[in-house]
Amino acid sequence: MRVVLFTGKGGVGKTTLAAAPAAHVAGTGRSALVVSTDPAHSLGDALDADPTEVTDNLWGAHIEARHLLEGAWGDLQGHLRTMLAGAGVDELVADELTVLPGVEDLLALVEVQRFADSGRFDVVVVDCGPTAETLRLLTLPEALSGYLERLFPAHRRAVRGLVAGLAGAKADGAGWERTVDALGVLAEQLRGLRGLLADRSRTSIRLVLTPERVVAAETRRTLTALALHELRVDGLLANRVMPGPPPSLRGPAARWLRERAAEQQSVLAELGELGADVPVTAVRYTAAEPTGVAALRELAHSVYGDDDPAGTADDAPSRPLMELRRTAGHGVSADTEFELDVALPGAQDAPLDLARVGDDMVVGIGFSRRVVSLPSVLRRCEATGARLEGHGSDARLVISFVPDPGTWMTS
Repeated sequence: MRVVLFTGKGGVGKTTLAAAPAAHVAGTGRSALVVSTDPAHSLGDALDADPTEVTDNLWGAHIEARHLLEGAWGDLQGHLRTMLAGAGVDELVADELTVLPGVEDLLALVEVQRFADSGRFDVVVVDCGPTAETLRLLTLPEALSGYLERLFPAHRRAVRGLVAGLAGAKADGAGWERTVDALGVLAEQLRGLRGLLADRSRTSIRLVLTPERVVAAETRRTLTALALHELRVDGLLANRVMPGPPPSLRGPAARWLRERAAEQQSVLAELGELGADVPVTAVRYTAAEPTGVAALRELAHSVYGDDDPAGTADDAPSRPLMELRRTAGHGVSADTEFELDVALPGAQDAPLDLARVGDDMVVGIGFSRRVVSLPSVLRRCEATGARLEGHGSDARLVISFVPDPGTWMTS
């Protein structure tokens, strides 16, 4: 079972390029679902049908996350309000404290995972919202999981002790048990979502763009931001690539076509420098917009040829997105030196920001930040420097560590 997520700047054609591979897969006899999390209801327009059963083996759906709030999150929110009220928190304040930013995005992802785990579909294609919203969507499970772990430790006995302390002597024991159970379900969902998104054997992320410098710059930043969160992009789709003018065409129109095509090819060449790990596929600009299943299948064939549009690259890079290595010393002692190596394709020109917060390292690249939980051996070390190495898809952030003398002597 494969999950393929498409995102890109608004207006670049990502909905059409998401619907096309789903239509192609259905034509080969496999069951495919194309589902949209984009608030703009354009999926039905691309399919030229209501998002239900479109044709044999092809299904469509649009996730309305707002409608999920009263169910899954509503129960947990009610439990949390009860817990805060038992601790003496004003009802209105409790309502504000239990509003979780981004919960609609989280519920949309939970629905995608439910479709993926249902066993009904061989391929689930997701038409995500615009890039910035999708970046928040895809990084939300890890961020919320870290927040939940800090607020309510994983050990159930510790959680019960915290809840009992907040509740006081008049607490309803069964109510607090339900709160703990609801938090446990949320934590498990977050772990499952994070695992699904980071599993390259199951999930692909593809960025759709038009070959324009502003759009390409945003695409490179998104690629770096996703890599920072250990989410790998397996392809860029450059949509609406102009052909050169036919030999018979003369005058201003021919000159405009030549200049436009040359500018687009220059942008594509720059994107190509990202390397083979992130292949760039050009999608020709067509006179007619592809709508309907037949046109979408024709588009998919023009983009992917005889390859499986839901597949992943066989030559996946062998290096992990994040790795720890020892660079000096032997064993684990005070003279040992370490490096934490993080893959950040396209980051060679991005501003770098690092901060140590307890056992975590806050890494900022451009507009994206991630709290990286340090491996246990690095928690007794101090960071001595950082550098960006490589170029394109090979760009990596290398952070150097040496043991903290005070910590190692007292451990």
